[in-house]
Amino acid sequence: MSAMAVQITTRAFLHPKPEPVRLASRAHSSSFRVRCDAAPEPDLSVRVNGLQLPNPFVIGSGPPGTNYTVMKRAFDEGWGAVIAKTVSLDSTKVVNVTPRYARLRAGSNGSAMGEIIGWENIELISDRPLETMLKELKQLKAEYPDRILIASIMEEYNKAAWEELIERVEETGVDAFEINFSCPHGMPERKMGAAVGQDCDLLGEVCEWINKKATIPVWAKMTPNITDISKPARVSLESGCEGVSAINTIMSVMGIDLKTLRPEPSVEGYSTPGGYSSKAVRPIALARVMSIAQMMKLEFSNEGRSLSGIGGVETGDHAAEFILVGADTVQVCTGVMMHGYGLVKKLCAELKDFMRMHNFTSIKDFKGVSLQYFTTHTDLVKRQQEAIKQRKAIKKGLQSDKDWTGDGFVKETESMVSN
Repeated sequence: MSAMAVQITTRAFLHPKPEPVRLASRAHSSSFRVRCDAAPEPDLSVRVNGLQLPNPFVIGSGPPGTNYTVMKRAFDEGWGAVIAKTVSLDSTKVVNVTPRYARLRAGSNGSAMGEIIGWENIELISDRPLETMLKELKQLKAEYPDRILIASIMEEYNKAAWEELIERVEETGVDAFEINFSCPHGMPERKMGAAVGQDCDLLGEVCEWINKKATIPVWAKMTPNITDISKPARVSLESGCEGVSAINTIMSVMGIDLKTLRPEPSVEGYSTPGGYSSKAVRPIALARVMSIAQMMKLEFSNEGRSLSGIGGVETGDHAAEFILVGADTVQVCTGVMMHGYGLVKKLCAELKDFMRMHNFTSIKDFKGVSLQYFTTHTDLVKRQQEAIKQRKAIKKGLQSDKDWTGDGFVKETESMVSN
């Protein structure tokens, strides 16, 4: 009796190689062969700007990256990368208040029962001493040398200050910078955050300072509080940044307490406009990311630039949407604050389910796939008029007595009835 050969194809993941490697099985000679080709397990790994991530899920800069303890937890839970909370040279100028958050729930104003759909913060950047943050970043890289740690930095309009901050942070061994050109509240008088991201001339100048000094990849984080987000994104890339992140929070007033008539969040009875996040902002974020991705595809398609999508991600399907409109990675901040660091396991599982549904084996298989379906309103009108014209050109009913059939006689009759 002859031997039976079974051919099995598997996919091996050899971290940190940029591409998965297929291991070919040996086929033994036999009179017949049984083939057992199972669909390969979806590969969530991504490689951007020379950085290898086990999955596209990144802790966004903010409270979830505020110190060593929480960033370590993120790595232990399996996040693809961590972006630390934004730091500057002089933390003594950063004074936060409490409370600093307000929530928007589905339902009537002030309802305590509805689902949380919006989140506002009036939080500033890190108020911890820079030396403390540098020590913790260095410790994290020593303990997790093969994981991606990104420093978020912000400074005043001062070239020497930017250069000093870059040099000191780079010494910790971090893998990349994300430049906070986008925080919508706090310290605009010092030309920090969105005050830079909204001024393309200022943005280009500061980006040039940064990229002449930095020796690791630089991502510029964009503000949505601008008419055309593709313009500052273009300036950032033209000025040497390897990537763009979008979006930061949207300037907002969360609401008014109708009993006290005071705005939220209420600090000693007063408040200030802050940054809006959570799932309600996702449609706005998707539009902004799509706009940047279209510009990058047209103008930087062969230059290896990356795009990190941010805004209301709480499920794997949400992440898939951002990747479909052109994102390489997907950042989560408010989602972690609401659901915890273990959320990444759910995100990975759900994204894999989406990939299996469409037989995608890697992130690059569907990155930007949906961009082709966006067009102008003028083009939509033209396409619809053409479709109507074609439908009208298809004559209803039989064209000749020879077309009658026995099997379809009743339907053929109905096709020629007018009422």
